[in-house]
This record gives sequence, C-alpha cells and structure tokens, in this order.
Amino acid sequence: MPDPTTRSAAQLATLIAIPVALLVGIGTFLLLRPPADDGEPAAAPTSTAPATMPTSPVEMPAPALTERAELVCRALVSQLPTELDGLPQRPVTAGPEQNAAYGEPPITVACGGEPVEYEPTDQVYPWEGVCWRPDPESGDPDPESGDPSVWTALGREVPIRVTVPASYDGPFQYVLEFSRPIAETVRSTEAVPAGCTD
Repeated sequence: MPDPTTRSAAQLATLIAIPVALLVGIGTFLLLRPPADDGEPAAAPTSTAPATMPTSPVEMPAPALTERAELVCRALVSQLPTELDGLPQRPVTAGPEQNAAYGEPPITVACGGEPVEYEPTDQVYPWEGVCWRPDPESGDPDPESGDPSVWTALGREVPIRVTVPASYDGPFQYVLEFSRPIAETVRSTEAVPAGCTD
C-alpha cells in the first residue's frame, strides 16, 4: 500500500510540473513562430524631403565667366554633393557648369558674378578652411520674414554664394556642407576678415 506522504509529494510535484511545462511550451511557441502578417507594410523611414520632390529645373542666372573662372566653377560643381541633408540635387535653367540647386524650395549654389565687398570687422563664420559671410542685405534668416539668407565664401578667386530659403531652420548647417568642395577647388587669393584668421 503506497505511503500517504509519498503520494502527496508525487501529487504536488505533478501539480507544479504541469503549469511549468505549459509555460515552457507557450514560451517556445512564441519565440519560434513566424511574425504575424497583418497586411500592413512596415513603416518607411521618415525624411526631411517633401513626399513629392519637383524635378523641374530651378531658375538661376548664369553670369558670364572668364575662361579661368569657368574652369574653376566646373571643378567646384563636379565636387558638390549629389544630395544635401536628404535633399536631392536638381537641374538648373542656366549655367550647369557654375550653378547647383537642392530640394524644394531650392537651396542654391552660384559660382561667378561680382565679388562681394566686406570690412575686416564684418561678422564671419570659418568652417573647414572657408570663411563665410552672411549678406546683411539678404534679410533676416527667419521663417517669419520670408527672406532667404545669402552666404558668400570670402577671399576666393571666383565668388561663391549659397542661398538658403527662410523655410529651412539653421541655414548655416546647409552652407557648411559646401566648405570642403570649395576649399579643395577654389583658390584663396586674399586676406579675409579678422574673424577668419588663425
């Protein structure tokens, strides 16, 4: 005749073992089952670019260039990024050898034109070997004003200007992306304001 103590211990062990086995089985099933397909595609990564980016050419002037300036501008344009912080490069209406545009509204880069006059005490921003000066007449770079900000790379053999529409926050973050190509392709020819000297 079985011992009552042994029988109780066996029953208790069975009562514990069954839920534990069930939990292990459920856990294994959840780990090994394929993900459920609810028919909805995975969310696409977000982008700062509009859902539909225009592919039409951006209207830009193309000032006449000397032979040397054209050579310099072609070298610069060839080194510009094809994308600017997620904004694709767009064609331009004139001067593809000296102009570039990105996104909508377009951020533009213009090589050539009249050199800008400046004072040694002007507010300037050095970045990767290029001295940038915001144009004081281009308006307040504030979305409320609606005026774009215009930035000139100072002391270069050919003038280079970058225009950033007011709808972009922190315009200089876009401008600085062009410093390295400019430093590598457009020779520095003159002294720059005190804020850009070592």
